[in-house]
Amino acid sequence: MRPLSVKGAWLSETRAFADDRGEFQELYSGRSLSAALGYEPGVAQVNRSVSRQGVLRGVHFAQVPPGQAKYVTCLSGAVLDVVVDIRTGSPTYRSWEAVRLDDPHRSLYVEAGLGHSFMALTDDAVVVYLTSQGYASGREHGVHPLDPDLAIAWPEHIEPVLSKKDQQAPGIKEMERRGLLPSYDECAAFHRSLRERHMV
Repeated sequence: MRPLSVKGAWLSETRAFADDRGEFQELYSGRSLSAALGYEPGVAQVNRSVSRQGVLRGVHFAQVPPGQAKYVTCLSGAVLDVVVDIRTGSPTYRSWEAVRLDDPHRSLYVEAGLGHSFMALTDDAVVVYLTSQGYASGREHGVHPLDPDLAIAWPEHIEPVLSKKDQQAPGIKEMERRGLLPSYDECAAFHRSLRERHMV
């Protein structure tokens, strides 16, 4: 588990064991993730998406608490996966980091309270993500992924394809004005409570 520049985001790199029968790999290890985080995030739901080249999903997040942490793996094809710090009051507020996911040996963990988005770089990009909480429509929000105030460097040679919902998502300034963004202090307190419970 390697921490990224946005606090609360981690890159997990695993290896496969191959022989003449084929290959075995542990895609997700709750033990390894818990050791890095100091708590067990749990898995409430497993999602799979298949996207053609250019499909851009996000920037999505859920209200904290409890939020929705994600463990993201690209099983085939390639995506540019981006974690965005949308936590008001954070030292890295509005910053982002992109990771290319193009094989199942690399996964991205996105802590609850952070924004998450990805663009399919190839056709038939298959992404699986484990979430700490199930989908709850009233608590789910989005920030426009092409918002110039975020200035995410999406590939210039690929035309982005957005859902109607993502097309209509507000920018970061508007979400902040509406009071819909998670606060850094609230997220820190929530994750501190998870660590304290884990230690008991």
